[in-house]
Amino acid sequence: MTDLVLTEHHDGGVALLRLNRPPMNPLSIALLGALRDAAVVVAQDGAVKAVVVAGSDKALAAGADIHELQDQPGARAAAAAFRAAFDAVAAIPRPVIAAIRGYALGGGFELALTCDLRVGADTSRVGQPEILLGVIPGAGGTQRLARLIGPARAKELIWSGRQVRADEAHALGILDRVVPADEVEDNALRWAAHLGAGAVVAMGVAKRLIDDGLGRRLDDGLDMEADAFVEVFGTDDAHVGVASFLEHGPGKAKFSGR
Repeated sequence: MTDLVLTEHHDGGVALLRLNRPPMNPLSIALLGALRDAAVVVAQDGAVKAVVVAGSDKALAAGADIHELQDQPGARAAAAAFRAAFDAVAAIPRPVIAAIRGYALGGGFELALTCDLRVGADTSRVGQPEILLGVIPGAGGTQRLARLIGPARAKELIWSGRQVRADEAHALGILDRVVPADEVEDNALRWAAHLGAGAVVAMGVAKRLIDDGLGRRLDDGLDMEADAFVEVFGTDDAHVGVASFLEHGPGKAKFSGR
């Protein structure tokens, strides 16, 4: 059987997780299990400095596998698989970039929202079309999308089920970069390598604080930040960065990611 998620290793410590159920990469329970396992492996690999999640030239993923979603038991099983897979992606303590060529719809869009940043083709389309089937997003769409673009805009996209063009998605803040379709993956890989050359341990701590702090009171988030600020001064990167600043000025440090 073909591997449903392929892991590719690129220069600069970048791991690329490729959904491999072409052309549209429907998100079956089996594929989601493979994605969960791949995300856990890269999260534990100290040589990985950043991650790119990609699909085919047609789609990151065009949604869930509808054949598995015909009743409540099927929906429950799929929801559990989505949650496990996407929680594993979100827990990767490194920058994670979605590379979107073609469509990212339904669960595919929710996967992109799980990533930290998103690069889309100028021909790409994103959206939450579940309402057109009489249901709602079940893998983070009502939660991550509202946090990203605000509740009113999220409601409009979810209620309409419409596909959003790349230019509008960029204006809304859904896509962070829009590039020609044949440049999407290279752009994402270069961006990931650039971030991966930095202090990735501190980046991972900042990622955790931002993600966890969104659901907390400001005072609690500030307490978390203060504790983590002290914590990161115990890393090799902090020692290198501070010493380099004092000797050479800002922006000259060479980090090890430890």
